Amino acid sequence: MSNKYCQELVELRNKPAHELKEVGDQWRTPDNIFWGINTLFGPFVLDLFTDGDNAKCAAYYTAEDNALARDWSERLAELKGAAFGNPPYSRASQHEGQYITGMRYIMKHASAMRDKGGRYVFLIKAATSEVWWPEDADHIAFIRGRIGFELPAWFIPKDEKQVPTGAFFAGAIAVFDKTWKGPAISYIGRDELEACGEAFLAQVRQQAEKLVREMAA
Repeated sequence: MSNKYCQELVELRNKPAHELKEVGDQWRTPDNIFWGINTLFGPFVLDLFTDGDNAKCAAYYTAEDNALARDWSERLAELKGAAFGNPPYSRASQHEGQYITGMRYIMKHASAMRDKGGRYVFLIKAATSEVWWPEDADHIAFIRGRIGFELPAWFIPKDEKQVPTGAFFAGAIAVFDKTWKGPAISYIGRDELEACGEAFLAQVRQQAEKLVREMAA
């Protein structure tokens, strides 16, 4: 897909240096947060919003693919798992009559896919006053403690002022799944979420090291 949004992303990535204000939609989900959410609501097999390099799953959509033009339910039926999304918050924009950004339209598409079947889990800002807030989600888990996001791998700071520790905001996890049997609302601490993710990653590393030893034997 060739559209203004994608073209601007390519131009941004190709710049020799960047400013923090330019990062926009491209803040990355930390691995321990992702795997913590995966432990609670996964297994995740499809990453809905990526730049390709920052995909958390083997199957994913990029801006060029335009997730809002895709049938997530059909894809999950093939992949046998759940979908994860750290969605873009930029102003709604269209290409050839099809929305490619806009939280209101992302949440609307999530609701439509939920009705078709499948689980769709989003890490979102805990902004309950926003028009896009997913009141029709089957479950909302509010995260106690602000979430820190990471700069994209392509970010090259223009000067010493462009090196933050991350982007922080109050977060929530929205689950769209018509088979959900749990409560409508819950709370989880950021530290607990990170600990779940770290425990999972430790197991993966342990198994990887074991496999290397077995192959070397």
